[in-house]
Amino acid sequence: MPYEWTSSPTSATPARLDLWPHRSLPKRGFAGFMMVTCIFLTFPLIPLLGTVVLWGLLPFLIAAVAGMWWALSHSYDTGRMHEALIIDSDAVHLTRTNPKGEVLEWGCNSYWAQVDMHPTGGPVAHYLTLKGSGRVVEIGAFLSEDERKVLYSEISGALRVARSVEQ
Repeated sequence: MPYEWTSSPTSATPARLDLWPHRSLPKRGFAGFMMVTCIFLTFPLIPLLGTVVLWGLLPFLIAAVAGMWWALSHSYDTGRMHEALIIDSDAVHLTRTNPKGEVLEWGCNSYWAQVDMHPTGGPVAHYLTLKGSGRVVEIGAFLSEDERKVLYSEISGALRVARSVEQ
């Protein structure tokens, strides 16, 4: 799963959860894909060598490769998103780093923190939110539906443990 508990969500120590988007194509695969694409795009050009038609098709093939490069690079840029949730007996703190480097923070007392799952009505199915200090923030919207279901129970358990340690 694209998230990891640094410390156990069921222990008395502060629990840290790190979340990140899926990366289905590693950087090495990106380079290989672009190389294979360029090679396969040259095969239809071989019979056209020395003709005017080659010069007519070449800009479109270059634009297609450049567009693919841009789209995959943009996908990697959005993959730099990261969320970190720290739950201890005193406070809950969520830090979200957006792809462009903007850092958003939210925090509240762990006693009042509440995790909610919205099966419908959110931007994605089984939408997860954290509520506390008069604010509602999303968490893990980039995870799959099944991962959000599992994460909901794990965060709920970690909040239960944090509240029991506090008392």
